Amino acid sequence: MKLSSVCFRRTQIYINPFSNLINRRLSSSVTEEKIEIPNRIHRGPTDILRALESTINRDPTAAHYKYHDDPYLIPMSNVAKRTYAMAQEAGRKAAHWIRKEHTDLFNHREMDPIIPSFLPKLVYTEDTPVSEEELKKVIDNVQVLDAQFIYQLLKKREIEVSSGTQQALLELICYYNCEDTLPSEFVEERWFRQSSSLKERQRKTWKDGSFAEELFQSIKTPTAETYSAIIQGMCKYFQADRAWKLFEEAQKKGFVLTTNTYNSLIKISNFLKESSEMRWTFIINLLSDMNTAKVKPNLGTLNAVLHSLSTMGKSNNVKEYVLQVLSEFKKLGIEPSLGSWYYVLITFCKDRGPISTILHDIIVQVENKNHEIRDISDTNFFVTAMDVCKNHLKDVDLAIRVDKLLHFDSNYDLIGDSYKESIYYRHFCLLMVTSVPLEEFMTNTYNILVPNIYVPEPGVMGEILKQVDLNGAIEYVPKLWSDMVCFDHTDRDNLVDCILNIMVDNQPDAESNLNENFANIAWDIYERVENQNVLKINKIVITGSLLGRIMLLVLRNGDFQKACTIMDKIDRGHQTVVGVPQIEALESFVDYCIKNKAPTRAIACIQYCSDSGFSQAGQLAAKLNDQLNLDETQLNSLSKIVGDIELSAKAADQS
Repeated sequence: MKLSSVCFRRTQIYINPFSNLINRRLSSSVTEEKIEIPNRIHRGPTDILRALESTINRDPTAAHYKYHDDPYLIPMSNVAKRTYAMAQEAGRKAAHWIRKEHTDLFNHREMDPIIPSFLPKLVYTEDTPVSEEELKKVIDNVQVLDAQFIYQLLKKREIEVSSGTQQALLELICYYNCEDTLPSEFVEERWFRQSSSLKERQRKTWKDGSFAEELFQSIKTPTAETYSAIIQGMCKYFQADRAWKLFEEAQKKGFVLTTNTYNSLIKISNFLKESSEMRWTFIINLLSDMNTAKVKPNLGTLNAVLHSLSTMGKSNNVKEYVLQVLSEFKKLGIEPSLGSWYYVLITFCKDRGPISTILHDIIVQVENKNHEIRDISDTNFFVTAMDVCKNHLKDVDLAIRVDKLLHFDSNYDLIGDSYKESIYYRHFCLLMVTSVPLEEFMTNTYNILVPNIYVPEPGVMGEILKQVDLNGAIEYVPKLWSDMVCFDHTDRDNLVDCILNIMVDNQPDAESNLNENFANIAWDIYERVENQNVLKINKIVITGSLLGRIMLLVLRNGDFQKACTIMDKIDRGHQTVVGVPQIEALESFVDYCIKNKAPTRAIACIQYCSDSGFSQAGQLAAKLNDQLNLDETQLNSLSKIVGDIELSAKAADQS
């Protein structure tokens, strides 16, 4: 009985929890709970990495991730940045070349699933079996020349190609003007290639009589899409006249062309019409045709109109047209992009035109927002806005707001190419260094941007040195000289003269170590001048003034031996040294000769002063004779230089 009762009690202990759970489930089934499954959120392949990145702060002093994290391998100049990046790209190209030339070595498939990019590129020949499916494949992969070759093979073998594939091929060929595009993996080459000048883009580069035109002519029953593709291609590469003729031909056939076709024609109105009024009338007519044909405008239409208006001069009518266009498109529900505001800026804020504050109104519309690239012209906004802040308005507060917008969220993607980035920071630094206290500029701007984000051009560095001189902030000189060495600015006459003047005119306290730093900088300049390449285009001219200032700086640090080296260079370099040094440098050298009991060197310096026409030569001779006991030979040398009168007068004074 006892054993059974214990077992019963134990059974109750273990049964009770399960009974409670069953009771809860029964009660919950009575009150049915509705489970709501949230909508799926689309995640990109790098979203997790971006989320992790957002948890840490960026180090502005760290080099870009594409450069090796080694102080000796981080580029410190614009030329070095381009060279390092392109060298890395060359390595990728070499790998592509090896894969192309030795395809037999890459037949193994270690990846699963297969990654097509890792496989050798298929080379098509006259004997390669091809089909329309193969043509579609290379079109999807944007292989322009391969698509052209396969299509010609299919035609040669009398294999029919569907009209849809022909249309896709025509669009590909027209968009790339029958040329292969740069592979997407060559990021750095794309980055630097975009820096080509705008003037180079604004000329006809369409290939007349090319495969694109042959393909267009071979299509038996052209459609509106066919005409749209060829017209857009010609407009993109500025074959304006033929594009307009094809447009008129399509209209006669009753085709309704696409919105982008009208946009392309509006954008090249300056190629089709000469005067501003004729261009505006031309644009109005095209917009009316779009309205008649029930073709809806889009953001591209707005930007095309604003682009054309920006080329029409400085008249007030143009500015009124711009405001009207913005108002009309806003009624249509089309919001401007950053590219739209770029066109507004270059219309209202032209060089040598009246001052316009429209950027203040624009920044209110766009700040504190994350902007995506909606038009290719969007990448022009920030560099233009900073140009307006610096040159047109000279407004540092507005420039800070623009820079804050650039660094908001992912807006930095719209900075453009390497050239635009450099111009942007050039304007920003020049405005900041002349508008805010120098200490604030060096702390919050210079130390953050330079050199990993921006390398100052010689003009910017010259302005910084000028502000250092005006503010007497000589504590920044050693750092700036170190940066000038890294940035290859040491062969610039104006910068070297400027930094020498700062060090000479602003003598530091004897307690500070700046005298030693200044002497080291001066001697570094001397060695660079002495060892510069004779064949180099940009060379520092060796002048007496340059050597005199260097000698004065090393003497302030008490380095008599280096001063003697420089004095020998001055004394013996009559044919290579232009001009003469300052008398202050020569007087200081004589003083140190007296201090170091070197009368022979002092006499040589006095001889140089006399030969150079300095009236102070007699005073220096008297000073030397007064403070040192000269022998008869030395006295005779001095007498020949300044005459016996001054020395005898000095002797009479002593007696």
